[in-house]
Amino acid sequence: MNVVYFAWVRERIGLPQETVETDALTVNDLIAELSKREDRYAAAFADISALRVALDQELSDFDASLHGVREVAFFPPMTGG
Repeated sequence: MNVVYFAWVRERIGLPQETVETDALTVNDLIAELSKREDRYAAAFADISALRVALDQELSDFDASLHGVREVAFFPPMTGG
C-alpha cells in the first residue's frame, strides 16, 4: 500500500511517501509496524493524538480496517482561518 506523509510527519520521517508491504489489519497496527522500523518513525508516531489519518483520501479512525485500502495518509490536524 502507499503511505503518504504530510507536514511535520514528512519532515520527521524524511519521505513524502513510500510503498509499504504490511500484514497490519488496522491503522494502529500499521503505526506499530512503522514505529519499529527506525527512530525517525517512532518520533513521528510518538503522539498519535497530534495526527489525523485518511484512508483512500477519506478521513478515518486509527482503529479502522486496512482491508482493501490502497493509500494511507498521515497529517497533523488542519486549522481554519
